[in-house]
Formats: sequence, C-alpha cells, structure tokens
Amino acid sequence: MDVPAWVWWLTLGVTITVLLLDVVVIGRRPHEPSRRELVAALGTYIGAAVVFGIGVWALSGPRYGKEFLAGWLTEYSLSVDNLFIFIIIMSRFSVPRELQQKALLIGIVLALVFRGLFIAVGSAAIQQFSWIFYVFGAFLVYTGVKLALEGSEDEDEFEENRLVRWTRKALPHTDEGEWGGGKVWVREHGRLLFTPMFALIVALGTTDLLFALDSIPAIFGLTSEAYLVLTANVFALMGLRQLYFLLGGLLERLVYLSYGLALLLTFIGVKLVLEALHTNELPFVNGGEHVSWAPEIPIELSLGMIVGILVVTTVASLWRSGGLPDRDGSRASEPTE
Repeated sequence: MDVPAWVWWLTLGVTITVLLLDVVVIGRRPHEPSRRELVAALGTYIGAAVVFGIGVWALSGPRYGKEFLAGWLTEYSLSVDNLFIFIIIMSRFSVPRELQQKALLIGIVLALVFRGLFIAVGSAAIQQFSWIFYVFGAFLVYTGVKLALEGSEDEDEFEENRLVRWTRKALPHTDEGEWGGGKVWVREHGRLLFTPMFALIVALGTTDLLFALDSIPAIFGLTSEAYLVLTANVFALMGLRQLYFLLGGLLERLVYLSYGLALLLTFIGVKLVLEALHTNELPFVNGGEHVSWAPEIPIELSLGMIVGILVVTTVASLWRSGGLPDRDGSRASEPTE
C-alpha cells in the first residue's frame, strides 16, 4: 500500500485540528454533554470511519479495506475496555461531572501520542526483524490467557502507581476537591499549586501507556500497513469520550467483555505466530527456512472472528446482566431466572 507523504500530513493535520476544536470548545464551556450532543458526535465519528474504510477499499482494494475495518473494530473494542479503567479512575479521584469530559479528552490525546510512538517503533521493528511477530504473538497469547483467568475480578480495583503517588507527595497541591475549574495548576498567594487534575493526568497517561502495549501488537496482527494502523487507532479513540457518557450504565453490564477480549487477543496472537512461521528466518526454527505447512488465516476469517466475538460477547453480557439500562441508568428488565 503506497501512501504519499502528503496523505500522512493531511491525516495528522485533520486529527490535530479536530482535537484542537474539542480542546477549545470544552475549555471554554466545561459541561456534562447532553444525549443529543453525544449521539450527533458519535454518529459523525463512526460515519467518518465507515466512509474512510469505503475509500480505502475503493482506492487501494478490498484487502486493505477489510484490514482497516478489522483493525478499527479491534481497536474500538480494546478502547471500550479502557473505559472501565477510566470510570474507576474518575471515581477514585472524585472528578466532578462537568470536568470529566475535559479529563477524558486529555486521556484520549495522551493515548494517541503513546500509540503513535508505539506504531512508529513497531513498524520499524517489523521491517527490520521478521521474528518480531513471534514476540508480538507470544505476548498477545499470554495477555489473552491472563485476561481470561482473571476475568472481571479485578475490574473494580485501581491502585495508584508510584509515579502518581510521587507527584502527590513531592509537588505542592491544592486541598483535595479543589479542582481550580479544571486547571492543571493555580496560583495562591504567589505560590504555584497543582490541582488534582495534574495527578489525574498522570494516572490516565500511565494507564494509556500500559494499554498501548496490548493494542498496537494486536492491530499489527491484522495489518502491517502503518497508515492503516494509525488511522484505525485515530477513529477508535475519537469517539471514546462520547461513548463514555452515552453508554453510562451499559458499560457495567458488559460482564463478559474481558472474556471476549481475551479470546480476541489470543486469536490474533496465534495468527501472528503463524505469520512468523511463514516468514521464519530464525536458525533454530525449521533450520532457518520458512514453514510452508503452517496454516494461513485470511483477513476475511479474521474479520468474521472479530465481529462474531464482539456480537456474542455483547448479547451474552446483556442477557446475563438484565438487558439495556434505562436513561437514568437503571435496568430495563430483570435477568431471567
């Protein structure tokens, strides 16, 4: 897939422009968004992703169109899992509702930065070392198995890491609960004080960094095109803030999401290992020769697996937890005995 330099710059420019518009709008009027505002924004982002995928299909062929769609769905599902942790962090920090939108936007910007760095490093590593697929694949299988064994037991557990604890102890802060209108720092009596927003940004940033370790190897298992990897991540993260407020109590009802993601990561990990066998150059594996008998998983099967896993996980979760929540977050129906 030959992507001209101007397309890269245009993509980055549009992404930065959208983020800056969000920063300006939210910075001027911090608020809890209305349902109508959320639906319109989320529909715009999803529609843009679909149109982009159709454009890739038309201009570069069905293979790349399918790879983008598979990557986007995978990144979106992994991003939804991020929301669980964001909810817990927001709760631990007691973030006011009107400031949560700003905090989420900061988290999304940090996620884009970290994933951009990981994409650049991952793409360079893939071009130089074909055996890196073994590493990515083994890591994803390990992560998937670990996630399946843990299930949802640790979803409500969040412990501040050392960096967050250090910022709280080493830097002068305002009293807990004094958010300064969402500012990162304020001046009181000529003294610079950090608000809880600063510690929150550190918590969100370190969390995003850990999630990128799973996310980037997963999508490289579906496409080796760095441009598709980048754009799939951008479209997946752009609507995350609206999804956080729109779904509300629905997120808590996706009780089988961790198991679905575990299966998804394991499947992609196995796919990566099989691809590594096809391009094998390690001398201690098959004498350094390619393993021609290893089965190849086509992108159509990968896409079908991704859609199937997400649909089954969502339906099973909603059935188990009692269906969709009402507007106030309560259950629409009680679970069947």
